[in-house]
Amino acid sequence: MNVTWLYVPGDRAERFAKAAASGADVVIIDLEDAVAPARKDEARANAVAYLRERSEGGGPVHVRINDLATARGRDDLAAVGQLADGVRVPKVESAEVLDAIAGAPAYALLESAAGLVNARAIAAHPSVAGIALGEQDLAAELSISDENAMNHLRLQAVIAAAAAGLPPVPMSVYPNVQDEAGLLASSRAGRALGLFGRTAIHPRQIPVIRRAFRPTEEEAARAAEIVEAAQVAEQAGLGAVALPDGRFVDAPIVARARRTVALAQRLADQ
Repeated sequence: MNVTWLYVPGDRAERFAKAAASGADVVIIDLEDAVAPARKDEARANAVAYLRERSEGGGPVHVRINDLATARGRDDLAAVGQLADGVRVPKVESAEVLDAIAGAPAYALLESAAGLVNARAIAAHPSVAGIALGEQDLAAELSISDENAMNHLRLQAVIAAAAAGLPPVPMSVYPNVQDEAGLLASSRAGRALGLFGRTAIHPRQIPVIRRAFRPTEEEAARAAEIVEAAQVAEQAGLGAVALPDGRFVDAPIVARARRTVALAQRLADQ
Protein backbone atom coordinates (compact mmCIF):
# COMPACT_ATOMS: atom_id res chain seq x y z
CA MET A 1 0.00 0.00 0.00
CA ASN A 2 1.44 3.34 -1.08
CA VAL A 3 2.27 5.90 1.60
CA THR A 4 3.80 8.79 -0.34
CA TRP A 5 3.08 10.42 -3.68
CA LEU A 6 5.37 13.21 -4.91
CA TYR A 7 4.20 15.87 -7.35
CA VAL A 8 6.70 17.26 -9.85
CA PRO A 9 5.81 20.03 -12.33
CA GLY A 10 5.61 18.76 -15.89
CA ASP A 11 7.57 21.72 -17.24
CA ARG A 12 10.56 20.88 -15.01
CA ALA A 13 11.84 17.79 -16.81
CA GLU A 14 15.20 18.07 -15.05
CA ARG A 15 13.43 17.18 -11.80
CA PHE A 16 11.79 13.95 -12.98
CA ALA A 17 14.77 11.70 -12.24
CA LYS A 18 15.32 13.38 -8.88
CA ALA A 19 11.68 12.78 -7.99
CA ALA A 20 12.01 9.13 -8.96
CA ALA A 21 15.03 8.82 -6.65
CA SER A 22 13.36 10.65 -3.75
CA GLY A 23 11.97 7.56 -2.06
CA ALA A 24 8.36 8.41 -2.88
CA ASP A 25 6.19 5.38 -3.60
CA VAL A 26 4.66 7.13 -6.64
CA VAL A 27 5.84 10.10 -8.70
CA ILE A 28 3.10 12.32 -10.14
CA ILE A 29 4.02 14.42 -13.16
CA ASP A 30 1.69 17.40 -12.95
CA LEU A 31 0.30 18.92 -16.14
CA GLU A 32 -2.37 20.92 -14.33
CA ASP A 33 -2.06 23.40 -11.44
CA ALA A 34 1.74 23.41 -11.18
CA VAL A 35 2.20 24.48 -14.81
CA ALA A 36 1.57 27.94 -16.27
CA PRO A 37 -0.81 27.96 -19.28
CA ALA A 38 1.95 29.04 -21.66
CA ARG A 39 4.05 25.98 -20.74
CA LYS A 40 1.41 23.26 -20.74
CA ASP A 41 2.28 21.96 -24.22
CA GLU A 42 5.93 21.69 -23.15
CA ALA A 43 4.89 19.91 -19.96
CA ARG A 44 2.87 17.32 -21.85
CA ALA A 45 5.73 16.69 -24.27
CA ASN A 46 8.12 16.28 -21.33
CA ALA A 47 5.82 13.75 -19.67
CA VAL A 48 5.43 11.70 -22.86
CA ALA A 49 9.19 11.66 -23.48
CA TYR A 50 9.97 10.61 -19.91
CA LEU A 51 7.35 7.86 -19.87
CA ARG A 52 8.63 6.47 -23.16
CA GLU A 53 12.28 6.56 -22.15
CA ARG A 54 12.14 5.53 -18.48
CA SER A 55 14.02 2.39 -17.55
CA GLU A 56 12.28 -0.77 -16.50
CA GLY A 57 12.07 -1.56 -12.81
CA GLY A 58 11.48 2.00 -11.67
CA GLY A 59 8.65 3.04 -9.40
CA PRO A 60 5.17 3.89 -10.62
CA VAL A 61 4.67 7.18 -12.45
CA HIS A 62 1.27 8.85 -12.58
CA VAL A 63 0.28 11.92 -14.56
CA ARG A 64 -2.18 14.53 -13.39
CA ILE A 65 -3.89 15.71 -16.55
CA ASN A 66 -5.96 18.83 -17.04
CA ASP A 67 -9.73 18.90 -16.64
CA LEU A 68 -11.40 16.39 -18.98
CA ALA A 69 -14.11 18.96 -19.62
CA THR A 70 -11.51 20.86 -21.68
CA ALA A 71 -9.87 20.00 -24.97
CA ARG A 72 -6.48 20.23 -23.29
CA GLY A 73 -7.48 17.62 -20.72
CA ARG A 74 -8.72 15.26 -23.40
CA ASP A 75 -5.51 15.75 -25.38
CA ASP A 76 -3.49 15.05 -22.22
CA LEU A 77 -5.38 11.80 -21.73
CA ALA A 78 -4.81 10.74 -25.34
CA ALA A 79 -1.08 11.44 -24.98
CA VAL A 80 -0.35 9.71 -21.67
CA GLY A 81 -3.25 7.33 -21.06
CA GLN A 82 -1.42 4.32 -22.49
CA LEU A 83 2.00 5.26 -21.07
CA ALA A 84 1.45 6.21 -17.42
CA ASP A 85 0.91 3.80 -14.54
CA GLY A 86 -2.02 5.93 -13.43
CA VAL A 87 -3.90 9.00 -14.58
CA ARG A 88 -5.00 11.50 -11.96
CA VAL A 89 -8.14 13.23 -13.15
CA PRO A 90 -8.88 16.63 -11.58
CA LYS A 91 -12.24 18.25 -10.93
CA VAL A 92 -14.28 15.08 -11.34
CA GLU A 93 -17.94 15.87 -10.68
CA SER A 94 -19.71 12.82 -12.11
CA ALA A 95 -19.01 9.21 -12.92
CA GLU A 96 -19.92 9.76 -16.57
CA VAL A 97 -16.86 11.90 -17.28
CA LEU A 98 -14.70 8.89 -16.46
CA ASP A 99 -16.14 6.87 -19.33
CA ALA A 100 -13.47 8.49 -21.50
CA ILE A 101 -10.68 6.81 -19.53
CA ALA A 102 -8.85 4.01 -21.31
CA GLY A 103 -5.50 2.45 -20.53
CA ALA A 104 -4.04 3.45 -17.19
CA PRO A 105 -6.24 3.26 -14.07
CA ALA A 106 -7.86 6.53 -13.02
CA TYR A 107 -7.50 8.35 -9.73
CA ALA A 108 -10.41 10.75 -9.39
CA LEU A 109 -9.82 14.04 -7.59
CA LEU A 110 -12.94 15.44 -5.93
CA GLU A 111 -12.52 19.20 -5.75
CA SER A 112 -16.06 20.56 -5.66
CA ALA A 113 -19.36 20.14 -3.86
CA ALA A 114 -20.77 18.33 -6.91
CA GLY A 115 -17.86 15.90 -6.91
CA LEU A 116 -18.31 15.15 -3.24
CA VAL A 117 -22.08 14.66 -3.59
CA ASN A 118 -21.38 12.11 -6.33
CA ALA A 119 -18.40 10.53 -4.56
CA ARG A 120 -19.93 7.06 -4.21
CA ALA A 121 -20.86 6.79 -7.89
CA ILE A 122 -17.45 8.11 -8.92
CA ALA A 123 -15.63 5.68 -6.62
CA ALA A 124 -17.67 2.79 -8.01
CA HIS A 125 -16.77 3.53 -11.65
CA PRO A 126 -14.89 0.54 -13.14
CA SER A 127 -11.98 2.69 -14.33
CA VAL A 128 -11.34 4.20 -10.90
CA ALA A 129 -8.50 2.80 -8.81
CA GLY A 130 -8.66 5.45 -6.11
CA ILE A 131 -10.13 8.79 -5.07
CA ALA A 132 -8.75 11.81 -3.25
CA LEU A 133 -9.90 15.26 -2.22
CA GLY A 134 -8.72 18.57 -3.61
CA GLU A 135 -9.03 20.24 -0.25
CA GLN A 136 -7.94 23.76 -1.15
CA ASP A 137 -10.46 24.01 -3.97
CA LEU A 138 -13.19 22.53 -1.78
CA ALA A 139 -12.47 24.90 1.07
CA ALA A 140 -12.53 27.87 -1.30
CA GLU A 141 -15.82 26.87 -2.93
CA LEU A 142 -17.56 26.16 0.35
CA SER A 143 -15.92 29.01 2.31
CA ILE A 144 -14.71 26.51 4.92
CA SER A 145 -12.03 27.50 7.37
CA ASP A 146 -12.97 25.19 10.23
CA GLU A 147 -11.01 21.94 10.53
CA ASN A 148 -14.01 20.07 11.94
CA ALA A 149 -16.04 20.94 8.86
CA MET A 150 -13.22 19.74 6.62
CA ASN A 151 -13.02 16.51 8.59
CA HIS A 152 -16.68 15.92 7.76
CA LEU A 153 -15.85 16.14 4.05
CA ARG A 154 -12.85 13.87 4.48
CA LEU A 155 -14.99 11.21 6.15
CA GLN A 156 -17.40 11.28 3.22
CA ALA A 157 -14.51 10.42 0.90
CA VAL A 158 -13.26 7.72 3.27
CA ILE A 159 -16.71 6.08 3.31
CA ALA A 160 -17.13 6.32 -0.47
CA ALA A 161 -13.76 4.67 -1.10
CA ALA A 162 -14.39 1.89 1.41
CA ALA A 163 -17.86 1.19 0.03
CA ALA A 164 -16.39 0.80 -3.46
CA GLY A 165 -13.60 -1.48 -2.27
CA LEU A 166 -10.90 1.07 -3.11
CA PRO A 167 -7.68 1.68 -1.17
CA PRO A 168 -7.85 4.22 1.67
CA VAL A 169 -8.01 7.87 0.64
CA PRO A 170 -4.63 9.67 0.79
CA MET A 171 -4.39 13.15 2.27
CA SER A 172 -4.02 16.28 0.19
CA VAL A 173 -0.75 18.18 0.08
CA TYR A 174 0.49 20.22 3.02
CA PRO A 175 1.49 23.50 1.37
CA ASN A 176 4.10 24.73 3.87
CA VAL A 177 7.26 22.75 3.10
CA GLN A 178 9.13 24.42 5.98
CA ASP A 179 6.62 23.35 8.66
CA GLU A 180 7.57 19.74 9.31
CA ALA A 181 5.95 19.70 12.76
CA GLY A 182 2.68 20.90 11.28
CA LEU A 183 2.88 18.32 8.52
CA LEU A 184 3.46 15.55 11.06
CA ALA A 185 0.57 16.64 13.29
CA SER A 186 -1.79 17.11 10.35
CA SER A 187 -0.91 13.71 8.91
CA ARG A 188 -1.45 11.95 12.22
CA ALA A 189 -4.82 13.64 12.58
CA GLY A 190 -5.79 12.47 9.10
CA ARG A 191 -4.66 8.96 9.90
CA ALA A 192 -7.06 8.92 12.87
CA LEU A 193 -9.91 9.71 10.44
CA GLY A 194 -9.15 6.71 8.24
CA LEU A 195 -7.09 8.54 5.64
CA PHE A 196 -3.85 6.86 4.68
CA GLY A 197 -0.74 8.26 3.06
CA ARG A 198 -0.25 11.70 1.62
CA THR A 199 0.77 13.58 -1.50
CA ALA A 200 3.85 15.79 -1.20
CA ILE A 201 5.13 18.81 -3.09
CA HIS A 202 8.76 18.55 -1.96
CA PRO A 203 11.05 15.56 -1.29
CA ARG A 204 11.80 16.82 2.24
CA GLN A 205 8.18 16.05 3.17
CA ILE A 206 8.46 12.35 2.36
CA PRO A 207 10.26 11.13 5.52
CA VAL A 208 7.83 13.10 7.69
CA ILE A 209 4.81 11.55 5.97
CA ARG A 210 6.28 8.08 6.36
CA ARG A 211 6.85 8.69 10.04
CA ALA A 212 3.29 9.91 10.52
CA PHE A 213 1.75 6.80 8.98
CA ARG A 214 4.19 4.30 10.45
CA PRO A 215 2.58 2.28 13.27
CA THR A 216 3.85 3.18 16.72
CA GLU A 217 5.81 0.59 18.69
CA GLU A 218 2.73 -0.02 20.82
CA GLU A 219 0.49 -0.47 17.77
CA ALA A 220 2.98 -2.81 16.13
CA ALA A 221 3.37 -4.89 19.30
CA ARG A 222 -0.38 -5.15 19.75
CA ALA A 223 -0.87 -6.17 16.13
CA ALA A 224 1.89 -8.79 16.38
CA GLU A 225 0.16 -10.25 19.43
CA ILE A 226 -3.10 -10.56 17.50
CA VAL A 227 -1.38 -12.13 14.50
CA GLU A 228 0.39 -14.65 16.71
CA ALA A 229 -2.88 -15.57 18.45
CA ALA A 230 -4.55 -16.02 15.06
CA GLN A 231 -1.78 -18.34 13.93
CA VAL A 232 -2.17 -20.43 17.09
CA ALA A 233 -5.92 -20.64 16.54
CA GLU A 234 -5.49 -21.67 12.91
CA GLN A 235 -3.00 -24.39 13.81
CA ALA A 236 -5.39 -25.69 16.44
CA GLY A 237 -8.31 -25.63 14.01
CA LEU A 238 -10.19 -23.07 16.09
CA GLY A 239 -12.48 -20.46 14.59
CA ALA A 240 -12.24 -18.04 17.49
CA VAL A 241 -9.07 -16.10 18.23
CA ALA A 242 -8.40 -15.55 21.94
CA LEU A 243 -5.78 -13.09 23.17
CA PRO A 244 -3.67 -13.72 26.27
CA ASP A 245 -5.78 -11.22 28.23
CA GLY A 246 -8.91 -13.26 27.54
CA ARG A 247 -10.43 -11.06 24.86
CA PHE A 248 -11.62 -12.49 21.57
CA VAL A 249 -11.08 -10.82 18.19
CA ASP A 250 -12.78 -11.53 14.89
CA ALA A 251 -11.51 -11.81 11.31
CA PRO A 252 -11.56 -8.09 10.38
CA ILE A 253 -9.43 -7.25 13.43
CA VAL A 254 -6.97 -9.99 12.51
CA ALA A 255 -6.78 -8.74 8.94
CA ARG A 256 -6.10 -5.22 10.15
CA ALA A 257 -3.42 -6.49 12.52
CA ARG A 258 -1.68 -8.28 9.66
CA ARG A 259 -1.69 -5.07 7.62
CA THR A 260 -0.27 -3.18 10.58
CA VAL A 261 2.54 -5.69 11.06
CA ALA A 262 3.40 -5.59 7.36
CA LEU A 263 3.40 -1.79 7.32
CA ALA A 264 5.56 -1.58 10.44
CA GLN A 265 8.10 -3.93 8.86
CA ARG A 266 8.09 -2.03 5.59
CA LEU A 267 8.62 1.35 7.21
CA ALA A 268 10.88 0.19 10.03
CA ASP A 269 14.02 1.68 8.54
CA GLN A 270 12.42 4.71 6.92
